[in-house]
Amino acid sequence: MSGRRGIWRRLLRLALLSVLALVLLSVLSVAALRFIDPWTSGFMMQARINSWFDDDPKPYVLRQQWRDLDQISPQLALAVVASEDQRFPEHGGFDFKQIRAALAEASDGGRMRGASTISQQVAKNVFLWNGRSWMRKGAEAWFTVLIEVLWPKERILEVYLNVAEFGPGIYGAQGAARTYFRKDAARLTRPEAARLAAVLPNPKRLHVVNPGPYVLRRQAQIERQMAALGGTAWLKAQLAR
Repeated sequence: MSGRRGIWRRLLRLALLSVLALVLLSVLSVAALRFIDPWTSGFMMQARINSWFDDDPKPYVLRQQWRDLDQISPQLALAVVASEDQRFPEHGGFDFKQIRAALAEASDGGRMRGASTISQQVAKNVFLWNGRSWMRKGAEAWFTVLIEVLWPKERILEVYLNVAEFGPGIYGAQGAARTYFRKDAARLTRPEAARLAAVLPNPKRLHVVNPGPYVLRRQAQIERQMAALGGTAWLKAQLAR
């Protein structure tokens, strides 16, 4: 009997050490990426692996080039905040006001809409994989907390603008700007930035080139929201606080 207890103690100790090692590794990884630009992301790697098994005869091409925040048009930074997470400068990673609103809409019979913040999207895009399991959601919450604690808001937005998917194989502001508008990300105009932000909810179904009525309506709505927030000067002032 004592031998069994000894085995269980060793297994428990091993499990605890494994958890501690994973926690430490996650903290060190997030801390390092505050200063080191990620060369890929979990979503990019997942997309490449999926391409090995799909029926598309064309080779998978990844279009992504890192650009620092000051090399990306402030119009695009404002557009993604206006469309994806207007409380980004002030919340701590989770927008509980939007979460409550989404739950209330769903309880009234409406369709459950997403309430993920930019910080949450960075957490899942960079460190995790696509999915809806409780384990993945828990890991997303953990990485979101780490990102908010260890990175300034400017860094969170910078990483998001470089890893967000704007179309099949098209990631980041520079990849999208070069592919769709044949220009650098720094030169994107307000309408172009709003068009890119308009496809973010579903970049595999919504198209920047030859957009449908929904994308055009969403683009116009985003442009109005950008103006209502106070333009790029508002975002710059919010991030500098």
